[in-house]
Amino acid sequence: MTASQVDDVIRGRYDGIMIRLQVQLEEEQLEALRRMAAAADRSLSDLVREGVDTLVRTRGGVSRESVKERSLAAIGRFHSGISDLAREHDRHLAEAFAE
Repeated sequence: MTASQVDDVIRGRYDGIMIRLQVQLEEEQLEALRRMAAAADRSLSDLVREGVDTLVRTRGGVSRESVKERSLAAIGRFHSGISDLAREHDRHLAEAFAE
């Protein structure tokens, strides 16, 4: 687990299921985001998620608590049958995409 991922868990931002999204930024936005990420030893994705969380909280929408409750309710409800999935998720994902 990277330092950024540990930070996510400590701050309660990791809810387990992530959805990939492609976003277009202006060059200045990307450069500013990269500088912020490097200074904080965090990923670009982590900062984007934080920004989205801030917008949702300040402008209405799904509350962080609601997301957290739904995520916690999903724990243990799905079983892959793969015993080493947590440790080897990158390898399993690469194999799945190679098929």
